[in-house]
Amino acid sequence: MSNETKQDVFEDALRALEEFSEQGSSWEMAYDGLSTRYSVASDAALPDDLPVIPKVVSEYIEDAKAGHYELLDAMTKWTLDQPVFDWIHDNSDTFARAWVLGIWRVEETGEIVKLEE
Repeated sequence: MSNETKQDVFEDALRALEEFSEQGSSWEMAYDGLSTRYSVASDAALPDDLPVIPKVVSEYIEDAKAGHYELLDAMTKWTLDQPVFDWIHDNSDTFARAWVLGIWRVEETGEIVKLEE
């Protein structure tokens, strides 16, 4: 899995255009050569605004998904550790986005976690 975001693809495309310009190539030639390449890369890239969640919540989502929980069940489970329950309660929109997207960034490490479907 690539951890490249749409912003990364955009910046790569700008650098490539600058290189074409430095070589004396026309913008039309650059566009024709790079359009398809960066369009495909952008489609495959991760969103720039991934939800950011703590590691303990990340681990909980992975376990809950493996246990086939529904979102509501995962958000209201009474046996959760209190800090996890409190974080979910205080950040329910972020939790729900991470759950639905199946991809998020871990707050402490910056690691991107993507669940397999």
